[in-house]
Amino acid sequence: MLPVLYTGLAGLLLLPLLLTCCCPYLIQDLRYFLRVANLARRVRNYRQRRPVRTILRVFLERVRQTPHKPFLLFRDETLTYAQVDRRSNQAARALHDQLGLRQGDCVALFMNNEPAYVWIWLGLLKMGCPMACLNYNIRAKSLLHCFQCCGAKVLLASPGELQTAGRSPRGTRRLGCELQEAVEEVLPTLKKDGVSVFYVSRTSNTNGVDTLLDKVDGVSAEAIPESWRSEVTFATPAVYIYTSGTTGLPKAANINHHRLWYGTGLALASGIKAHDIVYTTMPLYHSAALMIGLHGCIVTGATLALRSKFSASQFWDDCRKYNATVIQYIGELLRYLCNTPEKPNDRDHKVKIALGNGLRGDVWKEFIKRFGDIHVYEFYASTEGNIGFMNYPRKVGAVGRANYLQRKVVRYELIKYDVEKDEPIRDANGYCIKVPKGEVGLLVCKITQLTPFNGYAGGKSQTEKKKLRDVFKKGDLYFNSGDLLMIDHDNFVYFHDRVGDTFRWKGENVATTEVADIVGLVDFVEEVNVYGVPVPGFFSYSVEPTNSRLPPSPCHPMPAGNSQT
Repeated sequence: MLPVLYTGLAGLLLLPLLLTCCCPYLIQDLRYFLRVANLARRVRNYRQRRPVRTILRVFLERVRQTPHKPFLLFRDETLTYAQVDRRSNQAARALHDQLGLRQGDCVALFMNNEPAYVWIWLGLLKMGCPMACLNYNIRAKSLLHCFQCCGAKVLLASPGELQTAGRSPRGTRRLGCELQEAVEEVLPTLKKDGVSVFYVSRTSNTNGVDTLLDKVDGVSAEAIPESWRSEVTFATPAVYIYTSGTTGLPKAANINHHRLWYGTGLALASGIKAHDIVYTTMPLYHSAALMIGLHGCIVTGATLALRSKFSASQFWDDCRKYNATVIQYIGELLRYLCNTPEKPNDRDHKVKIALGNGLRGDVWKEFIKRFGDIHVYEFYASTEGNIGFMNYPRKVGAVGRANYLQRKVVRYELIKYDVEKDEPIRDANGYCIKVPKGEVGLLVCKITQLTPFNGYAGGKSQTEKKKLRDVFKKGDLYFNSGDLLMIDHDNFVYFHDRVGDTFRWKGENVATTEVADIVGLVDFVEEVNVYGVPVPGFFSYSVEPTNSRLPPSPCHPMPAGNSQT
């Protein structure tokens, strides 16, 4: 009897060792899957409630629970949860009472990162109004296209670009009026279409453009009645975020309230807690800053430290100033930080987590070596897509992990792709062919109730182009990610390339056809062909070819505003 007992005890003691040797990532895989499954379960329950439990409802709970806790840090300003709540109430009342907006009316924001962006967004949520996030870098034809495809009748714009000349509020001055000039360029067309244009300011020197802040200042900060958003469901459009697209002009990805919840999953999976301070220089018009950063802070009860634009020289000073514990990045951002001159206080900060994507392995190693043991969570996801990966074991170079348990629930595959014909390769029966481990293939994910694809606003044909039919059997329907990935024999996922004609410039995916359209406006130019090339003398590519007929890009796509926030 005793030998049997001893053998059993020895087996139990050796079991962890055997699991570590045979399945080294089992515990991490299980932990990640349980977090994702728990989020899916909660979101399913939220959908069944009446009224539905939205991100806004969680924010209002935070306001009641921790009204005086800092929610937004911007320059030398600190706004608590209660202060942002009251300001968003004023924004909602001004938009409702003085602009005549009602739930379902879309409002387009053409603004830099600033607190007004956040409380206007929350005000729109309180009204049940979707928001279109316009990229503040676009101009002319692209700006008009992005505005028109979302169906908005109101444009709210920053009149100029605020930049800081010094460390104090007195050092803040207005340098140039880039956004004002962009608005004035398209104003005649907007007015012809009956669009109301407002500057998020108290003064305007543009004829035909009214002001918003004076109207917000003059209304009550009392809570907004739920009747103003009584028709909101999980299927209601909440925000339109623009992808670069692989061809032509940007597309407005339709993000509903259900989708907003899943955007917070990356923040939860990376372990962000209520005591954390998340520092982001990413633009709020992309889903990385908005859906992961801002909404992630709301769901976890954390604080968001916001900067108008990225500055490599001031990045770590800001982290120290705000006591940041989490940073958001794209690969280019960390590369710029590694290229700054070394300083004695490079490791003097409280940052423990870096969350983002597009990070090359060599930059990853250099970043950790120089700035300390920061847990880097690289991920692959997309604004409009129905599939994503997270590199929770933090293996250098990978964008995620093909979790065995998750794959039992979410049906995705890598299929063979003909880069010359720009289409999937099919067998004699007309079905797509799965690639084995270690080979590059096009990522596709089955469109189901659990993994839906909501498409694009004002672009039915564009939505259909992202769908693949009869993939593995007659009648099935898959989402075409447009990205070529590889899964190795240890089940780690690597980004390889993007199909279609795009290149990357300073972290942005740019459609070559869009650039060609602009260059073609020059009178003496008869024909235009645009493609990306490496920029000599850079640590890595600043312009990267992602046309599959060109050399593959070493970097990954972004999480938002293109096929990948």
